[in-house]
Amino acid sequence: MDELAESLRRASAGLAFTGAGISTESGIPDFRSPGGVWSRHPMILYDDFLRSRDARVRYWAMRRELYKEFSRARPNVGHRALAIFERLGRLVAVVTQNIDGLHQDAGSRRVVELHGTARVIACVQCGFECSPDEALARLDAGEDTLDCHECGGPLKSKTISFGQAMPAREMAEAAELAARADLFLAIGSSLVVEPAASFPRLAKQSGAFLAILNRTPTPLDSLADLVIRAPIGETLRAALDRMASELPAGESQLGALSRPSPPGERSVT
Repeated sequence: MDELAESLRRASAGLAFTGAGISTESGIPDFRSPGGVWSRHPMILYDDFLRSRDARVRYWAMRRELYKEFSRARPNVGHRALAIFERLGRLVAVVTQNIDGLHQDAGSRRVVELHGTARVIACVQCGFECSPDEALARLDAGEDTLDCHECGGPLKSKTISFGQAMPAREMAEAAELAARADLFLAIGSSLVVEPAASFPRLAKQSGAFLAILNRTPTPLDSLADLVIRAPIGETLRAALDRMASELPAGESQLGALSRPSPPGERSVT
C-alpha cells in the first residue's frame, strides 16, 4: 500500500485502466460470475444480431435482465477514489472496458469507454438514439425485439458486441494516454482481451510505473512493478488514506468515500 501511494504521489500523468473487477463491488457481476446474466445467455455475435431476428430477440431478453442489475448499481469506494486522484492531478483519465457509466457517476471527468456505453440505445442503420428507459418500456409492453421508429432498422445498446469492431477514436485516445503515462494502474481486468490488454505493455515500454490490482493472476504480472491481490475499494482507499495530507483544506473527500452516492436520475440497460 505504501508503494502504491508513493507511485501516486510521484505521478503527474497517471492513467487508470479498469475492467469488470472494479464494478463487482457495486453489485454488477463480471462475465465469469456463476449465476450472472452472462452465464445464463449464450454469446451473441454482432453479425448474428444483424441478420437474425431470433438473435435479436435473445439479445433483448438479455439486455432486459442486465437493466435490473445496472439500474441498481452505484459507484463504490474504488470508483470514487479514482475520481479523487484525478482531482488531485495524479490521474489524467480513466480508460475503461466497462459499459456501466459508474466512473462518470463517481465524478471522473475524462473517461474513455473502449466498449461503449449501456446508457444509450441506437439504431445500427440511421443512428437514431433513445434512452434505455424507452427501450425497456417497449419490452414491458410486449415487444420481443426493438426496431427503429425512424427507419425500421434494429435498435441496439450502444455497446461493442462480440465480433464488432472496436471504436477507432477511443482506441487511439487510449493508446496516446498510455504512451504518455508515468503511472499505469490496471484495475480489475484479467488483461487477456486484446487489443485493450496491449495498453499496459505500451505504457511500460514508454517508461511508466505499472501497478496491477486484480484478485487473480494476469498474463502481465511478471511485467508489473507492483502487483496487489486485495479488494479494489479497500486498496484504493488505503492508498488515499496515506495521501490525506494532500487533500485540499476544507474538503471532506475521505469521508465522502464512506457514503453511498445519491440515487439521482439514472438510465442504463
